[in-house]
Amino acid sequence: MKMGCFGFDFSNFQSITVFFLLLMLGLSLSPNGCLGIRSFPEERRFIEAPEYRNGVQCPVTAETQDMVHIAMTLDSEYLRGSMAAVHSVLRHSSCPEHIFFHFIAAEFDPSSPRVLTQLVRSIFPSLDFNVYIFREDTVLNLISSSIRHALENPLNYARNYLGDMLDPSVTRVIYLDSDIVLVDDIEKLWKTPLSGSRIIGAPEYCHANFTKYFTDSFWSDPDLPQVFGSRNPCYFNTGVMVMDLQKWREGNYRKKIEKWMELQRQRRIYELGSLPPFLLVFGGLVEPINHRWNQHGLGGDNVMGSCRSLHPGPVSLLHWSGKGKPWARLDEKRPCPLDYLWEPYDLYKPKPKSRPNYQRSKMRLYQYNNLDFSTSNILFGYSNYFI
Repeated sequence: MKMGCFGFDFSNFQSITVFFLLLMLGLSLSPNGCLGIRSFPEERRFIEAPEYRNGVQCPVTAETQDMVHIAMTLDSEYLRGSMAAVHSVLRHSSCPEHIFFHFIAAEFDPSSPRVLTQLVRSIFPSLDFNVYIFREDTVLNLISSSIRHALENPLNYARNYLGDMLDPSVTRVIYLDSDIVLVDDIEKLWKTPLSGSRIIGAPEYCHANFTKYFTDSFWSDPDLPQVFGSRNPCYFNTGVMVMDLQKWREGNYRKKIEKWMELQRQRRIYELGSLPPFLLVFGGLVEPINHRWNQHGLGGDNVMGSCRSLHPGPVSLLHWSGKGKPWARLDEKRPCPLDYLWEPYDLYKPKPKSRPNYQRSKMRLYQYNNLDFSTSNILFGYSNYFI
């Protein structure tokens, strides 16, 4: 009689049944044929990022209130984008050792929060960060169907709960989406003042047609549009926000957003996922931040293959909001010209051992946008981006 791993008799039907049941529960075979904890090959596809040190002008030590706090979601689907975003933040920071990341991971992500935590640590060994588990059932009964299935992901709503999840000592945070890269020092954004009673700061786009973010049912109601009063609301993208968490908690803004989500379930007053509740609560009450800090919409339309160009003016942050993501288009060998600006921050392998060809990236962008890279501050507002 031949005994297998853990004393299983593989000639016995019951042992075989138990064996395959364990496989279904998430265990896998080790090289010697024994059962072991499931491995995640994705972890081996990322290289370790360079270690970034503070400049001489940085304080020797930093207390919690002196750190730059950044909150991002962390999931297996957008993991590659998140790691590139972190890399870009550290690379352009004057005091990278004084940056603290708060990652929000879904409880039932296919890779599990624990595995994602280990992965971040393997890529950025010296990074200061916490990973918080976001329970999807917190918000599942508040999410209504959207025009895009991706917008229904519960993790899109994690930003509503930062005041609850982060330690009370964290009174200010920058929220960033996973499909961004910075080409400037994050501390400049961190120091943005929020005047008066402002809770959040973000670039506003007042030329956008604000009415399209809500249904005819909303605008035809005699009472609902009055929520804006004399606020003169403008569209803003929630993928880049400076947030005063102390005022957020004091004003219980999580509950204010949830009330609009509850009404949406009853009456269908908007079509787009997590953005409209923010517009309803904060539209017209946002601290305006320079547009250079959210050059959004670079994802374009992935189905039609359309590519977007930069908005006029300098750039500190590029944002691939929209259906198309740079890593997917690069892998599929059909990138948009601006996707080459994301590529140098990509830590996912396999990749060629040689350094990224920045000259090639500059030439392709020049051909597409007819831009003068001899004065890079026209495009980037950051003189040594290509170094």
